[in-house]
Formats: sequence, structure tokens, C-alpha cells
Amino acid sequence: MLTVLLRQIRAPAGVRHHSKRLLQTQTGRASDWQLQTAIAFDIDGVLVKGKQALDQGRRALAMLNGHNRLGKKIPFVLLTNGGGVSEAAKAADISKRMQTEIRADQVVLAHSPMQSLVEQYADKHVLVVGGIKRRCADIARAYGFANVSTPNDLVHWRPSLWPFMRPPADDQLSAVPGRDYAAHPFHAVMVFHDSFDFGRDLQAVTDILRSRDATAGNEFVDRQVVPLYMSNEDLVFSNDYPQPRFGQGAYHVCLRAMWQALTNGAPLEYTRFGKPHGVQYRYAEQLLDRMASAAVPGVDLASMRAGRRIFAIGDNPAADIAGANGAGWTSVLVRTGVFRGPPGTNDAANPAAMVVDHVEDAVGWILDEEARRLKADAV
Repeated sequence: MLTVLLRQIRAPAGVRHHSKRLLQTQTGRASDWQLQTAIAFDIDGVLVKGKQALDQGRRALAMLNGHNRLGKKIPFVLLTNGGGVSEAAKAADISKRMQTEIRADQVVLAHSPMQSLVEQYADKHVLVVGGIKRRCADIARAYGFANVSTPNDLVHWRPSLWPFMRPPADDQLSAVPGRDYAAHPFHAVMVFHDSFDFGRDLQAVTDILRSRDATAGNEFVDRQVVPLYMSNEDLVFSNDYPQPRFGQGAYHVCLRAMWQALTNGAPLEYTRFGKPHGVQYRYAEQLLDRMASAAVPGVDLASMRAGRRIFAIGDNPAADIAGANGAGWTSVLVRTGVFRGPPGTNDAANPAAMVVDHVEDAVGWILDEEARRLKADAV
């Protein structure tokens, strides 16, 4: 079903069309672009480390604007398991830090392809989990989900649902206060981003999933009542702390364990988004197709796809490299994030096509590879 729905997906929420110069979206001659090559960059551990922007990242992105041995612009997207902000906000943040203009429609967040669920749940009541205050609920509404509530809304309605926190303030609520959640059943639970309160969110999600009629406060049953959708199963991620930190995947592990304990081992079924799952890569390919059409109007997309080679640069073998390999892309692993292997080593479980020190080396290797490939194809 997701494959079908992805064909109908619209541009990321918050996309704006700027009149000023943009790195990757100027319409131009076919000779200005190398559309048979495309690159997907992870962000954390590749372009940035926590709040620190990596100089190698700035130089790597600059090379894709034609300052390279091919003398052509190369399309790229940012493919991250991060989220909790809109695509437009993430593009603005990375543009500032990388000193390079990046558009919202060059950004794929962990929850971006969840827009494909709008057709099914547009007006149905859904529980959106994760992120700061009500930000993920606002993102969900921008995607087209019109009937959204959050765990904070449930606690505000009945503080005894999770008595280990102060009742949330009004600016943390996504729904109009006064809604009776015992009378308004949920139709799905959607985990958009990292939990900022594991206990509260584990309680709220398991309550709804096993409520007899999917309302809050009803008797429990030992089975799953409504569908569950989760983005980003990264167990750990890299920031400026010396060692990797727990990611959203740690919440997934806790939720599965709690579900098993609460339901006498009943299976927990859920649909996964984010890397390394194929839905993320198909979505990124759609964005690259749109970029090609915008850059060179009238381009033969079928012919371009047939000859296009997509490279993925990442630091997490279990997410970035496994996903790229599974999608048929060429994977490049860097040592500036989760992967810390010494020179000459690769990840044993998910080996990359190439391992380099940092993202600037990765782009340099890609350009060399493509120069050789294009020369061979021309003979």
C-alpha cells in the first residue's frame, strides 16, 4: 500500500519557491548538470557533529555546484533519520550552518514519507508521539492530518494517566482543552520523533494500543487494537558527545519489551519508516526526479533513471549503509560519526562500497568514480 501511496505524495510541507539564487534548483542547460549522478548525504555524523558544522561538509557541498573535475552541478538530497522539525526548518538550519542554500524539497526526514498516510487518516483521530511540546503535531497537521492529539493532551485531560510530571501548560497542547478522550477513539498511533519523556509516551501508547475501543481509560485487552507507525529505528546516533547516544530506536526497544510484558507475549505489529527501509529511498528518488525536471525541463526521466547512479554517504552502518545497499545505491561510509573503525577496515555486518575518513573524501572519491564511468561509457 505504501508504494502506491508514495506515487501520490506531494512536495514536503513548507516548501517555498525562492527567487534568489539556489544551489540545486536553477533551471539551466542540460550541459550544466550531471544528472546521471546523484548523492544523498546523512546529516549528523557526516555534515555536522551536534552543533558543530564540519568544514569538510561545507567544502563537499560546494563541490556539487560545479566546482569539481566534471565541471557540472550534481543533484543531491539530505537523507536523515532526524526529524521533529519541518523540512523547511531543517533546510534553513543546514543552509545556515553549511553556508550553502538548500531547499526544503532536498530534505528527507525520518517522518517525511509518512505523508503517504494522509489519504488514509486525513480526518481520523491519530495519536502523534515525540518531539518538543506540540511541534510534531503541528508538522502532522501541515502534512494533512487534521485530527491530531498527543500524549501531553491526554495527560492534561487526566493528569493521573501519568502522575510523574506536572500537567502540561497550554502552549504544550496540540488539541483544544476539554476534549473527552474516553469518548473519542483513536484510529492510529504515529511515532514521529524521539520521545522526550519515555515513561509518559510508553504509558500513553500502550494504553491506546490495547484499549478495547481505542479510547483512553477503557479496559485493556491482550491484543493490538489500532495500527502503529514508527519512524527512525536508529538505536544510537552521533553528536558532539564522545560516544554515541540513544536514538528513537531505543524507545522502540522499550515499547516492544513493555508490550510483550503487558500482553502475555502478543505480537506488536507496526510499519517502519526511516533508514534503512526502502520507503525512505523511494521517496528520495522521487525528490531527485523532481530536481532533475526542474533543472532541465523536458529531461527524459526514464532514460535518466536507467543510467543514474545514486551514492549515499553515511556514518551509521546499520542505517545508512544497510539502507543504501538494499536500495541498490552505492554506499560510502565515513569515520566521523557512529562508525569508528581504523583505516583499512569496513563494517562486518553492513560493508560499504568505500570507507573514507570524512565527507569531503567521500565526494572526491565519488567524482573520481563517475569521471571514470562516464569516460568508459563514452567509448
